[in-house]
Amino acid sequence: MNPLLLGSVFELGEKIIDRLFPDPAQKAQAELELLKLTQSGDLQTTLAQLEINAKEAAHPSVFVAGWRPFVGWSCGVGLVYATVGHNLLVWLAQAKGWPAPPAVDADLLVYTLGGLLGIGGLRTLEKVKGVSK
Repeated sequence: MNPLLLGSVFELGEKIIDRLFPDPAQKAQAELELLKLTQSGDLQTTLAQLEINAKEAAHPSVFVAGWRPFVGWSCGVGLVYATVGHNLLVWLAQAKGWPAPPAVDADLLVYTLGGLLGIGGLRTLEKVKGVSK
């Protein structure tokens, strides 16, 4: 399911629940069931993506299986440059009287690397497993 439509589907479900269950206890139970169904759909989408990732990684072509390692190494090298290398080169440039080296947008690197590593989905997985403390 398209994640952009998920919010509108959830809102529609809440409106239907409001009309069908005037009792607050029944309404709360129905909303809980709707939330469980929504999370179950998210979990199924995540599992499907993991299956696709495994098939891509096993592909014999470097253009299919190698894009993730390429992006990972590119982000890793960029992050090392942005955090360590750039500072060392700025110091060296000032000592030698050279122009300062160009800076890298580290926010973009961290965002891309986090998405590649799946850090954003870890919190959702914790909530599904019931470890939401």
